[in-house]
Amino acid sequence: MPKKPSSPSNHDILSRKIRAHLLESAALKHQITDRCLDSIISTAHLLADTFQAGNKLLLCGNGGSAADCQHLAAELVSCLTKEIDRPGLPAIALTTDTSYLTAFANDFGFAGVFERQVLTLGQPGDTLIAISTSGNSPNILRAVKAARQIRMSTVALTGGKGHLRKMAQVTISIPSFDTQYIQEASLTIEHILCGLIEDLLFDPKAARRNRKT
Repeated sequence: MPKKPSSPSNHDILSRKIRAHLLESAALKHQITDRCLDSIISTAHLLADTFQAGNKLLLCGNGGSAADCQHLAAELVSCLTKEIDRPGLPAIALTTDTSYLTAFANDFGFAGVFERQVLTLGQPGDTLIAISTSGNSPNILRAVKAARQIRMSTVALTGGKGHLRKMAQVTISIPSFDTQYIQEASLTIEHILCGLIEDLLFDPKAARRNRKT
């Protein structure tokens, strides 16, 4: 009797799934290299100019994008590169005050939670980074509209579709429609932005190199 073919082991199945995810994520980063370099550089210059002028950065997002806001703000206020001795940069994640967020959402609805903070805390010359994988979150769109009304600069970090892409002054549009891959790419872009800002503001040699590219 011929042997019955053995079924794939659980280890093999999981290995294929891991490999497929990592390769898909890597492929997206290659696409970002081809499509998003100019918008990433423009964002880095905009943020460096914002801080150089003595203004601040506000950030808003939901869910995983809220975590991105806090991560990016933490890197800017603290530091990304320990080799560069620098002061903190004023960056505020509008996602961290649970008392305000729950009070406003309970009384007036969730759609205006970031808009209200932008109008209260934002000033002309400040910058808002709005992060949304879908590009259609109502509270994010309202926040960007409010920022534009008070003459703040606006940056969108989003996926490959949605209304947000057309609303911001600078848009980094990750060429994907899959939330988890967009979020993974967003973190990479956030680290790149922090590194470029540190170079532009505190490392003269690197700043000269970046200005030429």
